[in-house]
Amino acid sequence: MKALVLFSGGVDSTTCLAQAIEKYGAENVTALSISYGQKHSRELLSAEKIAEYYGVVLLRLDLKKIFEGSDCSLLTSSENEIPKESYAEQLEKTDGKPVSTYVPFRNGLFIASAASIALSRGCGEIWYGAHRDDAAGNAYPDCSEEFNNAINTAVYLGSGNQLKVVAPFVGLKKADVVACGLKLKVPYELTWSCYEGNDRPCGKCGTCLDREAAFRANGINDPLIEGE
Repeated sequence: MKALVLFSGGVDSTTCLAQAIEKYGAENVTALSISYGQKHSRELLSAEKIAEYYGVVLLRLDLKKIFEGSDCSLLTSSENEIPKESYAEQLEKTDGKPVSTYVPFRNGLFIASAASIALSRGCGEIWYGAHRDDAAGNAYPDCSEEFNNAINTAVYLGSGNQLKVVAPFVGLKKADVVACGLKLKVPYELTWSCYEGNDRPCGKCGTCLDREAAFRANGINDPLIEGE
C-alpha cells in the first residue's frame, strides 16, 4: 500500500504523517503541501524540515487562485485581522457559521486535488489530520466525521473503487492526537501551527491556544514555547 498525506507542517498533519510512515514505511508515503494564499509561508518551511527528517518525498501544489475572492482572515486576499481569541470565543459571535479562519471548503478541495495526484502515483489512500475539536461548534465543518464519510465515499466511487480517504483522528480530541504523536516520538519542535508567521508563536490565536492546551493535557509544555 502507498499513501499520500496532506501535510501542512502542523501538529495534526505531522502526527498523521508519522502514523502513515509507521504503518507503510517512509518509502511508501508521499507528503503533499499546499499553498492556498495564506499570509505567511512559515508552516511550509516546517513541512520541508519534517519531510527531510522522515525521509519522505514532499510534493507542493499552489491553489492560491481558487481562494482569491475569499474574506477568510488567513488569506492575503483579505484585510480582516486574525482573531486573537479561542475558537469558543469566536463561535459566540458567528451565529452558527464557521470561524473567520475557515478557508472555504479547503479540505474538500485539498482532498479532491490529492485524489488526482494519489491515483497518478499509485497510492491507495489519502491521509489527513482532521480531529473532533476542529469540527466542534461548526468552526471547521470540513473536519467533521460526516464530511469525512461523505468525501471518502465520493473519492472511492470517483476513483473506480481504487482510493480511500483515511482520517485517523476524526473522532479524537487534539490532546489525543498529541498523545499519539508522543508515543511515535514526533519531532514537534519542528512543527508550526500559529496563524502568524513570526519567529515565535503568537500564543494568542485560536490554533496557538488549542495547541498549548493539547500539550498541557499531556503533562508537558509545547516545545515551541518551552522556557519562555
